[in-house]
Amino acid sequence: MASASSIQVLDPSRCHLGEGPSYDPATDTAWWVDILDARLFELPLSEGGPARIHTLPFLASDVAAIDARRQLLSAEDGLYVRTIADGTLSRLCPLEAETPGNRSNDGRVHPSGALWIGTMSREAEAGRGAIYHVAGPRVTRLYTGLTTPNGIAFSPDGATGYFVDTEEGVLRRVALDPATGLPMGEPETHYDHSSGEGGIDGAAVDADGLIWTARFGAACLDAYSPAGERVRTVPVPVRQPTCPTFAGRALDRLLVTSGYEGMDEAERAADPEHGRTLLVDVGVRGLLEPAFRLDA
Repeated sequence: MASASSIQVLDPSRCHLGEGPSYDPATDTAWWVDILDARLFELPLSEGGPARIHTLPFLASDVAAIDARRQLLSAEDGLYVRTIADGTLSRLCPLEAETPGNRSNDGRVHPSGALWIGTMSREAEAGRGAIYHVAGPRVTRLYTGLTTPNGIAFSPDGATGYFVDTEEGVLRRVALDPATGLPMGEPETHYDHSSGEGGIDGAAVDADGLIWTARFGAACLDAYSPAGERVRTVPVPVRQPTCPTFAGRALDRLLVTSGYEGMDEAERAADPEHGRTLLVDVGVRGLLEPAFRLDA
């Protein structure tokens, strides 16, 4: 278990629905978004807070590196290349243009440089979501009929993918082609949390292959082994943690976003750190999310 002294509030800003964090080791900078308030946060860890906040013209759910100058934003109507220096945006490709009322949700870059990105209804309507594989501008639909796709992560060798429909509560694994990040079989149950407290949200994998997930509504992080066992639970001081990523020069801390979506005034009062972004020392070394390949 993590002690209170091993958890730090990274930034005092509150996110309506914090998500999609990433970390740039070259500049020691953390990035994350507030989906519902259309904001992008930038915070060099060595400088401390507060974060610089960039207003976005769309709802974005995920930030991924491309190179030293550019990053990829997963947005409500497509994927965008953002120039870091001046915030210029250009759309790389549309995403679900045929499904108005949907938006992007959880996403991760596979070791091959391809992105897996989930979509969902803005009103969380059942079965409206999907997961896509994006290689350069090429978009391939992988899974449909989901409500809230989350928990997208990959084993260190890229041969296994993980994902969950939070509403269903079953963390799944699927064999992948390590060279492309495309599935090579049908998904199987990795861990069944369908009757447990809270919902499995975003995920990140450490150097030993443990899958670290945020448990939305249960104020904790969980770690699952590659064999499908829950091996650790770490309490955090936010009731609705949303997504972790490894950060810091040694990749030895989890940056964890959170949100206050759906909480009434009394619930927010009972959760003093609601919506804040944390750094949590869980005593393991993580993996850096790969950069997205524009030329894939």
